[in-house]
Order: sequence, then C-alpha cells, then structure tokens
Amino acid sequence: MTGIDSDEYSGQASFTPGPSAAGGAPRKRLDSDASASGFRSRPQKSKLERDPGMPASTWRLRSDAWEYLKFAIKRLAISGGDFSMIAADGEVWRSLRSLKTIELYWGGFGQRYVEDIAELLSNGEFDRAHDMITRAVNRLRGTTVPDVAEDEHLNEDERAEHKDRQDSRPRFEVLIVDETTEGGRDELHTDLLKLRNASDQFIYDYVIVPTADDAVVAALTNPNLLACVIRPGFTDRTRQVLSRDLRSTVALAHEGTATSPTTPMSPLNSVRRVLRLADTLAGLRPELDLYLMAGAHIESLAGALTHRFRRVFRREDQFELHLSLLRRVQHLYDTPFFTAIREHARRPAGVFHALPVSRGGSVVGSKWISDFVDFYGLNLLLAETSATSGELDSLLAPVGTIKKAQSLAARAFGAKRTYFVTNGTSTANKIVHQAVVAPDEVVMVDRNCHKSHHHALMLTGARAAYLEAYPLNDVAFYGAVPLNRIKQLLLDYRAAGRLDEVRMITLTNCTFDGIVYDPEKVMAECLAIKNDLVFLWDEAWFAFARFHPVTRKRTAMVAAEHLEDRLASDAHATAYRDQQKRLFDEETGAPASDEVWLNETLLPPPDSRIRVYATQSTHKTLTALRQGSMIHVYDQDFAYGAEEAFHEAYMTHTSTSPNYQILASLDLGRRQVEMEGFALVQKQLDLAMSLASAVSRHPLLKKTFKVLTAADLIPEQYRQTERTMPLRDGLATFWKAWASDEFVVDPSRITVEISGTGVDGDTFKHEHLMDRYGIQVNKTSRNTVLFMTNIGTSRSAIAYLIEVLVKLAGKFSNPHEIEAQEALNEPAVIMPPLPDFSAFAPAYAAEVPAEDPSKQLPDGDLRTAYYAGMRRGNVEHVLPEELGRRVEAGDVPVSAGFVTPYPPGFPVLVPGQVITAEVLDFMSALDTREIHGYDPRLGYRVILPKDVLEAKS
Repeated sequence: MTGIDSDEYSGQASFTPGPSAAGGAPRKRLDSDASASGFRSRPQKSKLERDPGMPASTWRLRSDAWEYLKFAIKRLAISGGDFSMIAADGEVWRSLRSLKTIELYWGGFGQRYVEDIAELLSNGEFDRAHDMITRAVNRLRGTTVPDVAEDEHLNEDERAEHKDRQDSRPRFEVLIVDETTEGGRDELHTDLLKLRNASDQFIYDYVIVPTADDAVVAALTNPNLLACVIRPGFTDRTRQVLSRDLRSTVALAHEGTATSPTTPMSPLNSVRRVLRLADTLAGLRPELDLYLMAGAHIESLAGALTHRFRRVFRREDQFELHLSLLRRVQHLYDTPFFTAIREHARRPAGVFHALPVSRGGSVVGSKWISDFVDFYGLNLLLAETSATSGELDSLLAPVGTIKKAQSLAARAFGAKRTYFVTNGTSTANKIVHQAVVAPDEVVMVDRNCHKSHHHALMLTGARAAYLEAYPLNDVAFYGAVPLNRIKQLLLDYRAAGRLDEVRMITLTNCTFDGIVYDPEKVMAECLAIKNDLVFLWDEAWFAFARFHPVTRKRTAMVAAEHLEDRLASDAHATAYRDQQKRLFDEETGAPASDEVWLNETLLPPPDSRIRVYATQSTHKTLTALRQGSMIHVYDQDFAYGAEEAFHEAYMTHTSTSPNYQILASLDLGRRQVEMEGFALVQKQLDLAMSLASAVSRHPLLKKTFKVLTAADLIPEQYRQTERTMPLRDGLATFWKAWASDEFVVDPSRITVEISGTGVDGDTFKHEHLMDRYGIQVNKTSRNTVLFMTNIGTSRSAIAYLIEVLVKLAGKFSNPHEIEAQEALNEPAVIMPPLPDFSAFAPAYAAEVPAEDPSKQLPDGDLRTAYYAGMRRGNVEHVLPEELGRRVEAGDVPVSAGFVTPYPPGFPVLVPGQVITAEVLDFMSALDTREIHGYDPRLGYRVILPKDVLEAKS
C-alpha cells in the first residue's frame, strides 16, 4: 500500500522541483509557486515510478523513504550543498511526497515536520534538514537520540518531544478521529505530555485524523495503533492524495459495514456517522479498543452505543481517558502464567518433591553436566517445579494463572474458550475427536489431512468417510476439497437414510502448501443439509491469520462468529424461507434433485447450532516453544453436551507433568500478537511478496525457477479473481480474492518450481540449500520447494535467500556444471498421478445396499482394521516388487497400517485400505527420505487373506 497514487499523481501537495531546477545553473531555492499546504509543486502532471511487481507496504515505504533522504541529504551536505544534485534527484522529492501523506497516519513527527524539511531544502539549508531527517530515522530504528538540549534551532516543545524519545518504556499509538485545526492538534499533544507520569508503565502518542476515510487508512496502515477515540466532529471523505489501491480498499472496508449507507450522509447525522465508522474499524481491527468522546447528550449516547465502545467520555474527561487507555493496554500486556513462573523462580524454596532438576538441585553442583546450565541458563532450572506442588496452577484443573492465561488467549483469537496443549497439534486433534465423536459415528475427513486425524479416527472407533482433494499432479501434492464434493457426500448419506450418523467434518485450513478454504461458506452450506454438524478446522499453519484484516476472515473462529450473527438476523430468516420453496416440493415435501442443491448457495436454518473447533500449532507460525499449541472452541452446545467429554479427552491425552516453559511461551506469544500481531503479519506477507517478485522478475532467476501462483495451485473453476497473486497487485485485489474465491493461496508461502535446476526437490533441499548455504526449509515435492515466511523473517533473510538463489541459478545455467550434474543424477523418474483413496476392503467397508450396490457409501472401520494389523499372526511383510506382481495377478492386498511420507505427513495408506497399482506406482516414485509405517528392508505390512488365516488356524 502506498500513501500516494504513483500512477495518477497530479502535482497536488507535491515536493516536485521546478521545471528548470534539473538543468542549467544551480540555484538555492525552488520556484516560489506553492500549494495551499505549503508544498512546492510543478504545474504539469508528474508521474511517479512504481515497482512493477507490487506496491510496497506502508511500513517499508516509510522506512525506505526516510533512510534514503538521510543518505541523499548527507551526500548533499558533504558535496558543499550544490543544489543541482538534489534538483536532479527525483527520488528525494518522491520520498518527501510519500512521507507527506504517510506521516498523517503515524504518531510522532506528522505532516508539518515533512513540510519543514522541504522548506529547508528549498532554502539550501541542507545541514539542518539532515538533522531533522536523522531524528526521524533514529526514531524508526529505535535508537537513542543524541542530547539536543543545546541545539539552538529547537524550541521548547521540540526539546520536550526529543527528551520524550529517550524514554525506554513500551510505546503505543492512539488514533483520534476529529476535524481539528493544526493548532488544535498541537494543543492535544501538549496536553498529552502533561498527562504522562513517571510511574506509568507505558507511554503513547496520538495520531489525529480529520475524516472517516483517514481513520480507515490509519487502521489499515499503522500497526502501532491499540486504541481509537472517536469525536463526532469528523467528516467522511479524505483530502489526502491516496493510491487507487488504498482508495479501493477503504471503499471495500465501508461496504462490509452493516450500517454503511447507500447515499451520502447528512453532515448533521453525527450519530449514524459514528456508528458506521465504529463498525468499520471493529471489522478491520477487532483488537482496537474504541472510545467515544462526545459533548451533548452523552447519557443517551452511552446507552445506545455501549456495545460498540468500551467507554463514552465528555471532552473534559481527558485524564479519565488517559487512565482508561493505560489500564486497557495493561490488560493486553498481562501474562499471568509467565509472571507467576518468573516470581516462582525468584522465590527461595525447599524442594521435597519428585523433580531433581527443580531449582537446579541435581545440576548446579554436578561436575559432569555443568554445561547444561552454561547453555540453557539457570532460570530454566529455577522455573521447574512439580505440577502437583500446587504453586503454579494445574493444566488439568486450572483455577488460577493458567485459567486466566487461557481466557486471555480466547479473547485474542476470538474463541469462546481456549485450551493450551503442550505436546503439539497432533495431540490437540486427538483431543477434539475423542471429545466430539463416538464409535460408529461417521466423520467426513479430508484424506490428505495430517496423520493425527486418521489416528484419532482409529482411537475413537468412528467411521472415516474420506473426501478427496483435487490433485496437483504436476507438482505432486494435493490441493483442497471442493465444497460441492462435501455437499454431494452429505446428500448421498441423506439419500441412504444415514445422515443422522454423520457427526463431524474435518478439514485442513490452510494446507501445508497454503491452500485456504472459505470456512464460513463451507459451514453454512453443510449446515443447510444437516444443521447440527460439528466442524474441526486444523489450522496448524494458520494461527497468524487472525491478526491481519484480510486473512482474519478465513479463520474458523471469525467464520463461526459471523455465521452466528447471520443466523440471528431477520434478513437471513426471510432468505432461508424463500430458498426452502426452491429446495423442497411444497405439496410432497420431497427434496429437489441433487443438481438443484449443488447449484444453489445453500442457507442454513436459523436454528442451526454453531459448533466449531480449531486446532493451531502456535509454535509453527507465532512465538512459542516447540509443541506449544492451542485448541479454540466456538461451540454453542459446549456447556450442555460437550464440556465433560472434552475434559475427559483432555486429561486422556495431556501429561500430568506438563512442560511449564511451553505454557509460559504460549502466554507470552499471546501477548505479542495482541500488542504487535498486525505489524508482524503485515511485514511477513510483504516480505513473501518481495521474494516472489524477485524470483519472477530477475532475468536469471526466472529462467531457472518459477513461482507457483493461484493459477498453478487452484483450478480455474474455484477462482473468481483473475489475478493469480492478488497481494502483489495491492491490498484491494487481495481483499476481493479472499472475499469471493472458493480457495485462495496463503501469500506467506512461496512454492517455487525447480525443474530448471535438473535436480529433484529433496536433493535441492539438502545438498544445495541446507548443506551448502545453511538455508532451512520444511517441505519439497519431486519438483518444488516451499519457502515459508513467518513473523520472525527479516529483510536481510529474504535478501540472503535471493542471493543464494541467484548463485544456484548461475550454477545450474553453467554448461559445465549441467554436464557434471547430469553425470551424477540418476535417470529422471516420471511422477505418476496422485492416487485417490482406493477403498476399504469389504471386511471393513460400509454395508453394500442390496437394492443398488453402486450406492455404497465410502465410510470404513479404521479401528477394526488397525487392530487386525497389530496381531502378528494376521500380517505378512511384502516387498514392493512382489506386491506389485500380486496386484497385477488380480489379488486385492489390504494395508495393515498407516504408511505416511513425512513431510507433509498425511497417509498414503490407512489400515483396511485396498492397495492398488496406482498407490504402489506413486510410492515408488517418491523421493521422501522419511516414510512412517514402511520398512524398506521388509516392505509393506499386509493383512493376510481370510482363507490364509483360516488355513493357519
């Protein structure tokens, strides 16, 4: 997102030098024509250059603009102040124009500060301009500013501001929406400095904008905001020069607001304007606390607006507002369990329980493991204690700090309840399955979901009805399950009279490779067929998505909340009644054909129950120690029908000696994303787009590598958006794609096709990226490598990766290197198509309908097959070649266990599944080094045929 329109800039409020400044004799001042804002401008249209790959995010544009100005003006000062240099440098003026707009939306220096720098440059006062720019750069870098007490050019207010910059307390920003004068803004800032107290734990700055549009822009671009104060005196439309992308995004944000008017609003209708803006901001940034500061009729306003605002103040209650802001941020900052464990580590204690390592007892005096303390530090040991000692609360029955920490996590992630898990999302998935599902109930599950779901089905005795994701044969991995396939299977169960057996639907959102569902749409249409379904969304890779205005909408918890609100509305009830007339015959009550149900966007009954669970690997995409995960619950029936079962399942799978360090990290990780999650995720997505753009545009890289886009990863029928990498085109395009397409691609994941290197993915990963350059990646396929950015990714890391890829591209394009590589490589293996789930063997499959055998449903009994495969006398090991010959001869071998290539971690074979030639061909072509459930020395575990078992007995 850029702060100015780089395609259509027309000279308004610009810093462009005059026509003759770039040539002829140097001069010390620009042309004197000025806009109303005090900026010098050129009369003719001025086009700005733009990165053809993508618009820069504001945080990066702002940082780069200040950094470039510091460099350029320093160069000017060293050169003796020859103005012809700056007059010829269009980048200086582009940077100043951008900052003129951007600084309105960030706390600190503001637009007038940029104007003053432009004035100094126009007068040739380069040293003073450089000093002002340096102060801005130091602030952005977080470095301490030098002592400015003796700077004769600063007034008292400026000295006070720079002294404040040296304050090391955590700092946040508060948005104020109010049509006020420049003097009024200065007065607000002066009043703020007077309110501050040395005992305050935090300090904050104001960002003051005059219009609703500007407030939306600030919410979209400034991640430092933690609160917003709305004063009714603002207007609607911005007067800033914004990019087309940003203008479109602001319009989209307003469209999503329930109170958005279809006609222009009267300037006197302040209450309606306030409501609309509050709803828009809450939709964009639900973590922002909203406050209303009004004058007249505050009592009646408070009653009408309480559910939208945390508090309503009169204008003279500035100090109460100040205390409320600090108090609220203190609640966000609170980490009850981490604080408790830190206090425990500082408190003297006598240890008489079972944990020798506690307090360092068995380590500190040891001659042989002192390096334990040297490496991990003494605090790790001081924080260790037995879970049964009672001091730090119990994970299995929390009543104190753990319970409060989980409640704070539920607030942060939009859940009704949240539970911490200390042994990964694999265990979290098993907990939910066991809590919700009973033996012989049917669970519809994506066949290529993580193996923990398949294991959970085996443990619970539920019957697995596998859903097939669309295959991506060219890159040897699966996409996601189309909605119509899910609906069709539900309709098949209804037709067979077995719909009541279907209990839960389990899907992966997002997949390892970044394919993201539309959970709200999936749940709504499935509930229209069976209105009490339970949904389990495996969001192991998607915890970060909650903290960005666009990605948030496709998380399970937000979808559940939106769906609950929809079902409660009168408009939905009316639309539902109208649709029922099309779906059912009014005389007989018989449902219309499946084709009608599949082609209609189904609406759930208003009395549908919202029962949604999400499991997240917090440690995968947010800050937490390994195996730190969470279960988020949005279940309307939890207290009445699931809570006891959930707690039993939780105790079944949770250690009675949980790792307290993992729990503390989950508490801290929650604090981080509530305080700075938007900033971190925004940066993560922007850096991923930088990587994609570099690979796609670099002349050498694009010959060797190809970035796979939505066109490669999502079939066209599941996409309405024409742009194949929406975020690279801007926030508005990104927004539209994520609002309309059935599937989208997580932009933080860049899948690169590497066929041009001549090596397979596993070789590229280990021998070239990891062994040679120390670049670590999780996943490859036969011809792709997946680069995942995260909230810890830096610009330096992206630059290093690009540098390495350029070196590798040069290596692989060298004729001598190619010849040497070809001599080392084995002959290329043509990857066979990805195999669909074959079928359960008859002994474990659903009963075949006597009246129509073609209508057999796909569910099978994993548990019976699993335990049959665990009895040594029931199985044999068969090498792949022999198994292939048996299949070719017409035998129907049955898998005795799970066979799971890792990564990505989903089973190619499950217990009771028929082993087909397609499965064997696929397995033989895999280059994965780690395959769980398969021993290359012995081969596959196969359940002996019934006649063989009878003969043995």
